[in-house]
Amino acid sequence: MSFNNKKVLIIDDEEDILRLIKTVLIKEGIENVITAATVKEGFKQFQKTNPDLVLLDIMLPDGEGYDVCKQIRNISKVPILFLSAKTEEIDKILGFAIGGDDYITKPFSPKEVAYRVKAQLRRADYLQTDVVKESIIKVGPFELNEEKAQLTKNGEVIDLKPKELGLMKYFLQNKNRVISKEQLYDAVWGEEFFGMDNTIMVHIRRLREKIEAQPSQPKYLITLKGLGYKLAIEDE
Repeated sequence: MSFNNKKVLIIDDEEDILRLIKTVLIKEGIENVITAATVKEGFKQFQKTNPDLVLLDIMLPDGEGYDVCKQIRNISKVPILFLSAKTEEIDKILGFAIGGDDYITKPFSPKEVAYRVKAQLRRADYLQTDVVKESIIKVGPFELNEEKAQLTKNGEVIDLKPKELGLMKYFLQNKNRVISKEQLYDAVWGEEFFGMDNTIMVHIRRLREKIEAQPSQPKYLITLKGLGYKLAIEDE
């Protein structure tokens, strides 16, 4: 298998590690390597470059790699490998629980990292065999391209932020079903619901402003008082 068309994003704030891993990956035939040193820049680069795999440090200057993992998992199934000095079992369990595919502890062998990266890329290719790489969800006038993290309505692109995209994806996957706030918070935020009504209401309002012709009188994203929300789509 050739890896020269694969893109790998490394998010780590230690310059020596970034440089070392990038050098080894290039020697192993993975020439397209993107780097970032913060949570903010890491997710920005993910959206911009659409990599095939992410190597992600947990301890970053402006937050934790866990936060980036959750953001990515809202919109993509790309392999995520954690790099961490944390060796406790609970840290590894948390990494896998929020969507990580592998967990590599520091110090590590750069060669081993490269081979784990290649193994995950092979696995991802096997899973995509005879399947269109761009996963597309079509429901009513809406079309969500997961690979591009892009939503269109009647062919027109709608600019959504990550949480809005996560909400829309979940609604599209569960069209015409009543979805509680607890379900939404668990699916999109990846956390237990502790009565964060305002957070969900704000995001639902913003999403309506983008997908509805009349946000105050929604046609698609309906509120069912005391129950939750529903994406109402007439069956064709």
